[in-house]
Amino acid sequence: QLQASGGGLVQAGGSLRLSCAASGRTFSRSAMGWFRQAPGKEREFVAAISWSSATIYYADSVKGRFTIFRDNAKNTVYLQMNSLKPEDTAVYYCARKESAMPGSETEYDYWGQGTLVTVSS
Repeated sequence: QLQASGGGLVQAGGSLRLSCAASGRTFSRSAMGWFRQAPGKEREFVAAISWSSATIYYADSVKGRFTIFRDNAKNTVYLQMNSLKPEDTAVYYCARKESAMPGSETEYDYWGQGTLVTVSS
């Protein structure tokens, strides 16, 4: 089970940190990802991290602004979002993949309920 939190309303240029708490004993061996879905658009990849944090991927649209990191002792993955833009407005979902390395969206096994991020201009 995945529980995402930390969304909210922020002005352009501001920051938010999303958290995703996972249950289960295999979190430390799982890759984790963040995805988002803006109104009227398809869900898209944002960032992903391997079990050891050694491998990290970002969408081009968020590189240099967002940082994904994890704390395996707390079964939690985070998404630090800085320099937010109105186009970052979306419901953000965390996802867990039952293997060590990130993969494509369809390879993620479990999904959280989403947390809404709204960036005002």
